[in-house]
Amino acid sequence: MVVAYFLLPLDHLGPRRPVLSWVLFALALTVVAVLLLRQIRHVFTNRPDSRPGAVLSLLIVLTVHIFSATYYALAKHEGEFVGLSTRVDALYFTIVTLATVGYGDITPSGQAARIVTVLQITYSFVFLTAAATALAQRLRDMVVRRTERDRRG
Repeated sequence: MVVAYFLLPLDHLGPRRPVLSWVLFALALTVVAVLLLRQIRHVFTNRPDSRPGAVLSLLIVLTVHIFSATYYALAKHEGEFVGLSTRVDALYFTIVTLATVGYGDITPSGQAARIVTVLQITYSFVFLTAAATALAQRLRDMVVRRTERDRRG
């Protein structure tokens, strides 16, 4: 995923094709949200044939890359960001925002950049927190089952 992020032709998005950029962003977030919710449901319904640990982890990483790509494309618009000019900057800003650290070296100064940043915070709070909770629940269930099996055998 990281390699794809650095190789995708993101320079063709942003100011050159704003409608396509926003549609791709919305579509990607919607698809990931649906897949996250599906995996979360599998955890809470104890579906034995699912592999939510791997899938949820990959979807979380994909979410980070979607926001990073969006920030990188937005930074091509004059006045949207201060301090963000490379893909590494965008990835860094996404992770700093996700971790709620906020060093202040990169700041969203335009309205679109601020909206996407608020959306990332909200999306992370709702979907990624639910995914982390589901992963923790799955791990707890596995430990309980293993402990019960060890007691019997």
